[in-house]
Amino acid sequence: MNILVLFIISLVINSCSNQKETFQEPDNQIEILYTFPEESEPHDATWLQWPHHYQYGTAFRDYLDPTWVILTKELSSSEKVHIIAYNETEKNRIISLLNAQSVDLNKVEFKLYPTDDFWIRDNGPIYVHDKNGDLVIQNWGFNGWGNKADFTNCNEIPTKIGQDQNIPVIDLTSIMINEGGSVELDGHGTLMACKSSILNANRNPGMTQSEAEAIFTKYLGVTNFVWLDGQAGLEITDQHIDGFARFGNSTTIVTMEASDLLEFDVQQSDIDKLFAAKNKDNVPYNFLKLPLTQNNVVTTYGRDLGYKGSYCNYYIANTKVIVPTYNDPNDNVALQKLQSLYPNRTVVGIDFRNAYANGGMTHCVTQQQPKMK
Repeated sequence: MNILVLFIISLVINSCSNQKETFQEPDNQIEILYTFPEESEPHDATWLQWPHHYQYGTAFRDYLDPTWVILTKELSSSEKVHIIAYNETEKNRIISLLNAQSVDLNKVEFKLYPTDDFWIRDNGPIYVHDKNGDLVIQNWGFNGWGNKADFTNCNEIPTKIGQDQNIPVIDLTSIMINEGGSVELDGHGTLMACKSSILNANRNPGMTQSEAEAIFTKYLGVTNFVWLDGQAGLEITDQHIDGFARFGNSTTIVTMEASDLLEFDVQQSDIDKLFAAKNKDNVPYNFLKLPLTQNNVVTTYGRDLGYKGSYCNYYIANTKVIVPTYNDPNDNVALQKLQSLYPNRTVVGIDFRNAYANGGMTHCVTQQQPKMK
């Protein structure tokens, strides 16, 4: 076999392992290439990025460590946990923390990748099934929520995971910037999102709604859309949907009462659209409404955030549902309501006050790796 042939084979192999996609104008018949499994479907593992001191200092890291320890402990009793540590030194530090709380390290696997932050929902791998039911990683690209934060290291995470796991990576970075927290999918063809965090010049300049829908149809298997307007500039994410509205299952949207949604800075016009949402078969969704916290959230180190906490940003693991709590009287109310929705899982609250001070909750810091079909 001559050198030219070997070179051509090498090019083919590389193109299959990290396939760069290009976007074409939508037509009337869009082929669905991949489908996104709903979060409550069985997982092989959950991915976490561990907070470190290299970006924001040791106090930042130390305030967050206890949350990640208990999160790992709860998740590891449900499924395998993949922890991304900044380097070997951080890995050893994390192991000491986990050992101190008797976490079963047989259920934990470490990957050493530099990261800018810990919001793996937004920068991490998006696992989908191809037409054969095989797992594929999609890399949608991450630009720090519209160049508001450092992102270079985090943007590399999906490709590194794909290489380590020997799973094909579909590179969509030239097609769309789309954080995982921007979209909610019911697993049966419906996507719910705020336009403000997708059709925004700081992510996807010039993209139209029809273009975005064509992309989501092709790569996530979505044919029905629940679009809210959202509010660009409200906070760093430009109003991610998963802070206040989630698909609890294929028939249920978990959100809040209208008065709480207003207090959470959701516009009345968007509240009306949310409560009018229907699935791809034109059937209205059921709604489970969680409260906001009774009081403004105060961190463990005494910082009053000046606003209330949402319980909607929870995470569904194989045997558990992990819910952010805030040392508030409404913690138990939210936990009981969610337990009624998930009778076959154990609903667990984890104090997320210190992470919430940095802009997110349980769903924001987790990413599921679904099982093969």
